[in-house]
Amino acid sequence: MARTVTITGSRSTDRRSPEHFQKLFGLYLAPFAHRDSQFYVGGAVGIDTLTLSWLAAYTRSSIAVVVPCTVDAQPQEASHAIKFWDTQRRLTEVVELNAPQLGTDAYHARNRWMVDRSEFIVGFPRDNDQCSGTWYTLNYAAGQGKPRMIVPI
Repeated sequence: MARTVTITGSRSTDRRSPEHFQKLFGLYLAPFAHRDSQFYVGGAVGIDTLTLSWLAAYTRSSIAVVVPCTVDAQPQEASHAIKFWDTQRRLTEVVELNAPQLGTDAYHARNRWMVDRSEFIVGFPRDNDQCSGTWYTLNYAAGQGKPRMIVPI
């Protein structure tokens, strides 16, 4: 069973309700969410924030949030969730990669950082747009021969 898991997914989650995502995470993340599991979550809005909150509320797994610049540079919703769960002592680590500026390169570097430290990657892509950051991350993991699970949203 994988002990280190990277979560990647779309920032656009408005097609479904929060309850839908709770059920989805219960089905697809819970089997990997053991006390000795480490999850890496990206710290953006959408899937990152939703999985962070679900993992923190419903599991005892370790959670590391990785941001390309700083937590304060993240969108307010994401920054608030990170700070809240950190004050609740649910985060084992907050990694600020201090990229000189936000953008595609910084997000890809963050995603590679997480995949490089993981045994298993779970992706929640919104569609089959191979140009998205989610697909970039899944394809990067595939290039390393790492197992991936794709859960379309």
